[in-house]
Amino acid sequence: MHVPDGFLDAPTSVTTGIVAVAGVALALRRSRGDLDDRVAPLAGLVATFVFAAQMLNFPVATGTSGHLLGGALAAVLVGPWTATLCITVVLLVQALVFADGGLTALGTNVTLMALVGVWVGWLVFALVRRVLPSRARSVPVAAAIGALLSVPVAAAVFAALFVLGGTAPVPAGTLFGAMITWHVVIGIGEAVITYLVVSAVMSVRPDLVHGAQHLPTGRSTSADRESVTP
Repeated sequence: MHVPDGFLDAPTSVTTGIVAVAGVALALRRSRGDLDDRVAPLAGLVATFVFAAQMLNFPVATGTSGHLLGGALAAVLVGPWTATLCITVVLLVQALVFADGGLTALGTNVTLMALVGVWVGWLVFALVRRVLPSRARSVPVAAAIGALLSVPVAAAVFAALFVLGGTAPVPAGTLFGAMITWHVVIGIGEAVITYLVVSAVMSVRPDLVHGAQHLPTGRSTSADRESVTP
């Protein structure tokens, strides 16, 4: 999913850069109330996990690469605003230290993964959670569905950007076909990983899962147990 330097023309890159700056600025403002002493360490772990997962790349088409996005997973665990910041930090480090994606394409990559990937995953999760029974077991299922759909949607947005401002002579149909096909496969893998990770956290500390707020978890946390200990 990382878009390299020079793959989109200057007007398209500048536009996505503006969108990325606006989105991250809004996330910085809205996440202040979420980043308390309990959530901040989890946000760091989420960013580390996504960073490691995104280092596993494979080519898709015409210079682009495919990998796990982690947007839906991050959104469910720490909330979409904080997740936007987590993914942005990951992309910034990758661009500066590992030259993965490039600096001129940083705005495009942030738009695709930190905005589209996170928010599509979160909105699908929230919608599915409303449909499923209001219980803890529904959270990992909804998270997996959000992850599954967020990946090909982000890929489709990239393909649309390429049609508008691509610099390589690649037919739109070929690009859409390659990106969507590969990223549906990636989405399936991401759904499995998201389900397993969210299930693991829910089984130990459901109170830490942002997407499980206001849901009966059926478990007491360690803090709850300490509070009732005579």
